[in-house]
Amino acid sequence: LTQPVTPDLLVSPSSQDGDLGSECPEDRGNWTGRLDFLLSCIGYCVGLGNVWRFPYRAYTNGGGAFLVPYFIMLAICGIPIFFMELSLGQFSSLGPLAVWKISPLFKGVGMGTILIVSLVAIYYNMIIAYVLFYLFASLTSDLPWQHCGNWWNTDLCLDHHVIKAGNNTLPVNISNTVSPSEEYWSRYVLHIQGSSGIGDPGRIRWNLCLCLLLSWTIVYLCILKGVKSSGKVVYFTATFPYLILVMLLIRGVTLEGAWKGIQFYLTPQFDHLLSSKVWIEAALQIFYSLGVGFGGLLTFASYNTFHQNIYRDTFIVTLGNAITSILAGFAIFSVLGYMSQELGVPVNQVAKADAGLCALSPQGGMYWLVLLDDYSAGFGLMVVVITTCLMVTRVYGMKRFCRDIHMMLGFKPGPYFRACWMVLSPATMMALLVYNIVKYQPSEYGNYRFPTWAEVLGILMGVLSCLMIPMGMLVAVLQEEGTLWERVQQASRPAMDWGPSLEENRTGVYVASLAGSQSPKPLMVHMRKYGGITSYENTAIEVDREMEEDDEEESM
Repeated sequence: LTQPVTPDLLVSPSSQDGDLGSECPEDRGNWTGRLDFLLSCIGYCVGLGNVWRFPYRAYTNGGGAFLVPYFIMLAICGIPIFFMELSLGQFSSLGPLAVWKISPLFKGVGMGTILIVSLVAIYYNMIIAYVLFYLFASLTSDLPWQHCGNWWNTDLCLDHHVIKAGNNTLPVNISNTVSPSEEYWSRYVLHIQGSSGIGDPGRIRWNLCLCLLLSWTIVYLCILKGVKSSGKVVYFTATFPYLILVMLLIRGVTLEGAWKGIQFYLTPQFDHLLSSKVWIEAALQIFYSLGVGFGGLLTFASYNTFHQNIYRDTFIVTLGNAITSILAGFAIFSVLGYMSQELGVPVNQVAKADAGLCALSPQGGMYWLVLLDDYSAGFGLMVVVITTCLMVTRVYGMKRFCRDIHMMLGFKPGPYFRACWMVLSPATMMALLVYNIVKYQPSEYGNYRFPTWAEVLGILMGVLSCLMIPMGMLVAVLQEEGTLWERVQQASRPAMDWGPSLEENRTGVYVASLAGSQSPKPLMVHMRKYGGITSYENTAIEVDREMEEDDEEESM
């Protein structure tokens, strides 16, 4: 036997001719390009959370010192859970619901995931609609949010450009003033003055309604042909934001006074590290920016070839996401430094007057959008991820999961991943969950407090996804036979057809378990079809030997 080697990043042994589809189920489809998967993951993770949320978290939690807990939490939670999701998807070639063949007792986790994603999709497409609205409104030489004096402006509107052009040397009190852009957003785009609260939706904003229709249409066209169409779209959607970010960064650092904002951003305040809140905020930033638990990563990986090197992809995407967040911080705070100099106020007052940098991406202006953002993917998402982690390590078994990865990639996860999966990651996420419950605060939008019935509705949105787990357990147990404990044991075992989707990739306990399977040993299929033994068949033989040795030890 030759020494097994780490699989190539993009081409499996059975596709030496460059055909990436030879190891994927043809009826389900697979990525058509070599970079489709990697760019899809990058486009999925990198977004508004990097541009707005990370700089704001750094600003409120010690500046440059925030990077210490940020990278520690990335190592403890972000990278391990990211790799776990990719491994489950690629090994089984199944989506977030069907993947629970791994343990039908927990199929409710997949149902909860789908419910969370459905709620999130509603308000994320509204955010896209706002972006489209501003895109169309900017197609003019005189931007409508540039000056005061429009019908939607109030007496509180202050245009600092006019003051500067008039060489006004008198001190101006800006504490009770509003910028033209803020009034354009709240009074024209949202027309918030036309509603008294969440129970008073007001009239339909047809211009926003058409933008929302366009956003859903764009999403539909992107996924019309599955990964064959979305895999092409990501070549633009995953790379173009970086071009814009670089342009903003170059423009920002060349503005007068930019150094003030950058200095404020980077100055470390290490005393903040003694506060538990800073560590919790760092973990939350990692948790949501990588998008773990939403089923997207698992779905992307399910269209890979069986031997795609997702180990390397994990580090490329997670570390790239972190670097993007840091670069975005320079772009944002350089502009804040410029605004600070223009207004003649400290940087911290500029940031506070902006209602929180992160508010531009969860808080979109509409009361229902705020409610969805606060409750749809908070409590429930953490419960889903914690349950997945505990199921894989405790119910399915760490040793079995590592064998699956060995069979797929040619090597087992090291002590770092095993320690995180077993202890560090679930413990940290449980601490996050407890913290969110203890520090719970009712939703707000500016000075508006949501009524009790709206709070109850929001809490039900979060709890409903969690209730899917016991409901799924009840259904799984009722479908089995025997005593209650026997039913639970049977429902917790993997389904008979759990494992690699193609017969030639099934070895050990997965041999001949597919419906209609003909061959006694998938290894022989490889030898007849491709000739000789590759490094992956070597791995299969090693896995078989380990299983036989473990069976002998258990029998003794």
